[in-house]
Amino acid sequence: MKFFRFIPTLAAACCFSLPLHAELVDAIKAVVNDGVVTYAEVEDFAAPAIQALRRQYEAQPDAFQQKLDSALGDSLEQLIERQLILHDFDVEGYRLPETVVDELVQDRIRERFGDRITLMKTLQAQGETFEKFRRDVRDQYIVTALRSKSTSPDKIIISPYKVETYYLTHQDDYKVEDEIKLRMIVLNKPSGDDTNTLSLANEILAKIKEGATFQEMASVYSQGSQRSQGGDWGWVERSVLRKELAETAFSLKPGQVSDVVETPEACYLMLVEQVRPAHVKPLSEVRDDVEVTLRTQTQKQLEQQWIAQLKKKTFFRAF
Repeated sequence: MKFFRFIPTLAAACCFSLPLHAELVDAIKAVVNDGVVTYAEVEDFAAPAIQALRRQYEAQPDAFQQKLDSALGDSLEQLIERQLILHDFDVEGYRLPETVVDELVQDRIRERFGDRITLMKTLQAQGETFEKFRRDVRDQYIVTALRSKSTSPDKIIISPYKVETYYLTHQDDYKVEDEIKLRMIVLNKPSGDDTNTLSLANEILAKIKEGATFQEMASVYSQGSQRSQGGDWGWVERSVLRKELAETAFSLKPGQVSDVVETPEACYLMLVEQVRPAHVKPLSEVRDDVEVTLRTQTQKQLEQQWIAQLKKKTFFRAF
């Protein structure tokens, strides 16, 4: 007899019932060994995604239908994989002790419902039973555990050669626009016809020209979120700033302070401390990101290979 070591559970996706035509409710979409996946199960599983798609493509019926078909197809595939994994769990002789299932159920109740009374009321409103809830928690744990086992870290080796090769073939992913190290003083206008804010901005600019530090003036007068940091925005790309601010800021040389930039909402003063032209980030700076990307890709490939093996040794058919 085999036992899984206890690992933290992952929250199951929340599904909502959708109205179905009576003749489709029990339609079989797939057969996996001696189990079936029905049309209703597919729609229930896809319900959150479908609701989001309805909102996003409300005025685009053709696009909605295309996305809907894709969502239903993905949901069917996930449910088939779920059945394949659960079948493999049984065939391989794994066992999940009931005490572990009890702990998982209690954790789920605390995380999502707070207490058992709230759970029971929710299940009653949804027309579900506690037994089904318990079985779903158990199955979710098994599927998560076996997926994790199929992509365990000891199966993944990311060599320096792989990292360097990926970096060299994906240079565009690590390009950075022209950047400036920027400080900014923001003075919000209380109304559209206000003139006092512009006068104050010019007074601050005069003090800076007379020798006051930009950082000190920002700490005293700026109403921007970076006031406590002396107006320090750090390194910013052109796309971060609104057009009129970007045009002025990126025309400044290091150490230069702008004239007052006025917009309908505010007045701005900017200091450019350093300039960094567009470049590709060096590998030393992005190595960790590359490794994470390669590890994620490898995990996905390993999982796909594992699912393909399960399909080869288990009878299944999708309709």
